Amino acid sequence: MRPMKTALTLAVWLAAPMAWAGLDLGQIPKDVVLEGDLGGRLDSTPWRGKEMAGKVTVIFYVDPDEKELNNEASDALQKENFPRDKYQTFAIINMDATWLPNFAISAALKEKQEKYPTATYVRDYQKVLVKAWGIADDNSDVLAFDKEGRLVFKKYGKLNKSDIQELIETIRGHIGQ
Repeated sequence: MRPMKTALTLAVWLAAPMAWAGLDLGQIPKDVVLEGDLGGRLDSTPWRGKEMAGKVTVIFYVDPDEKELNNEASDALQKENFPRDKYQTFAIINMDATWLPNFAISAALKEKQEKYPTATYVRDYQKVLVKAWGIADDNSDVLAFDKEGRLVFKKYGKLNKSDIQELIETIRGHIGQ
């Protein structure tokens, strides 16, 4: 019985990194819809992954407990003032990653919306993107997609200055600046 248990443990251990790997660069993620009990925009309208098509898109997928982690990256992108007809940002909040009550998070999001008015704020109540796209949970994740919806940049956790510059250069390259 012991060899079987060891083999099973080894199989699970070897498969685990593949499950955590998430999206690969060049991959187009599975389409998702955040609406109703799953989430949606601050005004309660649905958000669809298909909205990324046609523009270079940056998604900040954020655990509310890590909401300040990548403000430097947000500020840098805002300063770039990329053309709105070619570029968009979504801040998707992983509402299920915190003990904070939803009403408190929603109030804080309204303040963030004022600070970053060009970003669209979206709530994910049930970790839909974590499950569908395999991205990191309980973190601040930054993903960039080209006009066709292919992943062209990803970083889970805090972006350093070099990461931020790489993100900006990647966006510039894909919008033709």
